[in-house]
Amino acid sequence: MKKIDLRSDTVTLPSTDMLDAIVNAELGDDVFQEDLTVNKLEELAAKITNKDSALFVPSGTMANLVAIITHCNRGDEVILGDQAHTFLYEAGNISSFGGVHSRQIQNQEDGTLLLDDIKDSIRKNDIHFPITKLICLENTHNRCSGMPLTIGYMDEVVEIAKNNSISVHVDGARIFNAAIALNVAVKDLVKDVDSVSFCLSKGLSAPAGSLICGSNKFIDDARRNRKALGGGMRQSGVLAAAGIIALDTFKNRITDDHHNARIIAEGISDLNGININLDRIKTNIIYFQLNHSDIGSIQFLDKMKESGIHFFEISSNNYRLVTNSGISSEDAEAVVSEFQNVLS
Repeated sequence: MKKIDLRSDTVTLPSTDMLDAIVNAELGDDVFQEDLTVNKLEELAAKITNKDSALFVPSGTMANLVAIITHCNRGDEVILGDQAHTFLYEAGNISSFGGVHSRQIQNQEDGTLLLDDIKDSIRKNDIHFPITKLICLENTHNRCSGMPLTIGYMDEVVEIAKNNSISVHVDGARIFNAAIALNVAVKDLVKDVDSVSFCLSKGLSAPAGSLICGSNKFIDDARRNRKALGGGMRQSGVLAAAGIIALDTFKNRITDDHHNARIIAEGISDLNGININLDRIKTNIIYFQLNHSDIGSIQFLDKMKESGIHFFEISSNNYRLVTNSGISSEDAEAVVSEFQNVLS
């Protein structure tokens, strides 16, 4: 029985081309900036995002942490959404390691933060308050159905930030999904933000790693913070080699993930007990609710696992499916068929 793994796009496995590149990578000591493969990857990431420089780090969680503590001093404040990955799923690291205070405001269903909420959250110059230094956005927004944030919205947030001498960081773990969904270039989505990070190990299907992109001065400072956090990986070209293949060839196949997510979402939308909003299926993430008179949540997950289909219950009777490079259109059809069998 084939395992159809829809738990996350982090479960992707490297391609044969990636494995070949790993074996043949030209290596050096990256802490000394002598790993030519890492250097090439960083140059490629900077070019794609149209930023001065880039920095390779082990994970998306470290990427966000490094970026935020580079922008903020201890005691400063970052504005972010109450559904942001940085707030919910990164172990409170900006506070515990960076001493950075977070001010959470409500994410809308499309992943945005209301502009008035952002404006109202910027602190006045008062010794009683922390200093607002940063606004963090997430694009696409994981907890908000993988919704992409548009260029127009990004520009409006940047304008607020500039008017208040605040920086903007984008958690772009799935920024390529956003760009493809919106039919725009990544560099245009992030053209005026101060920093952006993106993951190689999700839709891009490399085994590990993320990139932080920004100005030369910002990346120089970020490199010091990466070292302090233990992120200097020495001959990390063995990972960067796969990342180069990912950026050269795999970013274009993310369209398939979006297509397969649509197959699944449309195929299960009319089934008994399923509640899903098709208007919110824009990329590779599907959220749905189950309210079935005969099947409870544990029984439902167990039956799907017995058929080789794996995904998460995010909260009581709320589920998430994520398509990825390991899922074919035939797999997507098989998922729909098994949902029909279980819920009929």
